[in-house]
Amino acid sequence: MRNIILSVLGILLIIGSFLFARYLINNKTKPKPVAAKIVKTVFTDTILNTTVPIVIPANGSLVAKRRVELYSEVQGVFKSGNKLFKPGQEYSQGETLIRIDASEYYASVQSSKSNLYNSIAAIMPDLKLDFPEVFQKWQTYLNGFDLNKTTPKLPEMSSEKENYFITGRGIVSSYYTVKNLEQRLVKYNIRAPFSGILTEALATEGSLIRSGQKLGEFIDPSVYEMEVALSKTYASLLKVGEKVALNNLENTETFTGVVSRVNGSIDATTQTITAFIEVKNDNLKEGMYLEANLNAKEESNAIEIDRGLLLESKQIYILRDSILDVLDVNPVYFSETKVILKNVPNGTVILSKPVPGAYAGMLVKPFEDKKENSAISSEAKSNKTE
Repeated sequence: MRNIILSVLGILLIIGSFLFARYLINNKTKPKPVAAKIVKTVFTDTILNTTVPIVIPANGSLVAKRRVELYSEVQGVFKSGNKLFKPGQEYSQGETLIRIDASEYYASVQSSKSNLYNSIAAIMPDLKLDFPEVFQKWQTYLNGFDLNKTTPKLPEMSSEKENYFITGRGIVSSYYTVKNLEQRLVKYNIRAPFSGILTEALATEGSLIRSGQKLGEFIDPSVYEMEVALSKTYASLLKVGEKVALNNLENTETFTGVVSRVNGSIDATTQTITAFIEVKNDNLKEGMYLEANLNAKEESNAIEIDRGLLLESKQIYILRDSILDVLDVNPVYFSETKVILKNVPNGTVILSKPVPGAYAGMLVKPFEDKKENSAISSEAKSNKTE
């Protein structure tokens, strides 16, 4: 009985193994599912060559074209004037900016002028006896000599003897000593060289001013300049008098400037050339940061695309019957985000946006705007109705 049971179990095991092996063989021969072919949708653009302006971006801060740093050449006490010497204070041309007490120095100037007057008066009797022909002009000079006014110029010497006589008495040297003192006396009053505004004040009324001390800065707020550094590539493109569009960082205000100067040398370290843009506007302030767009030149029969669409091999992807291909191009100018190309025929369909994993021969589908399609279909329906 036991042998019968073992025989039956053996037969069943053999039959089960056969069935399991057949099952594995049938599953192995089943066809694998075919993956669906994905066709990417791309954005395209049709080329039309035009004249593309080459605009060079630049930026910088404004500096007053006319500015003066105020320094004292004399020593004394700062005296108060009609206006406070404070930043933001406006002055007209010729108006006194700083008054330094010169009472002591003024007395020494008057003393020297008096000595000159006395020296001329002392030689008048000799002139009348020895040089009667020149006596009258010196008498006229002496009569017009006013100690409270600027010392007048000495009369012209009409002869060599007169020159020796006047010079020998020390009158010429005394005259130039007085003129030197008068020139220094003028420096006790610093006047505005032009109408403008005080931007920095480093001294206050009543303080002791020393010779060589910086007192402040004075600018003309009507005209500003912006210094920009450009690549040496554009050295031949920059022209004095070229108009420049300017805007602030927020793009809320726009201004128009003019290239006033272009440096004649290139910076050896940075290989850049410096240009100065002059701009006038009441809303501008010194130190304001602006962005500039300089119109360097215009490139005819060219297009402008994003730099990301240009391949390293100087090629771009084009579309031919729903298949991507490459076209050799000639890039003539690169900006931060754009590139200007030539040698692209009119009517060529190119990619307007980069496609990840793109390659020549790739099957793609141009993107169609549903709004445009619906508009076209509605227009067709209306035509049928009519």
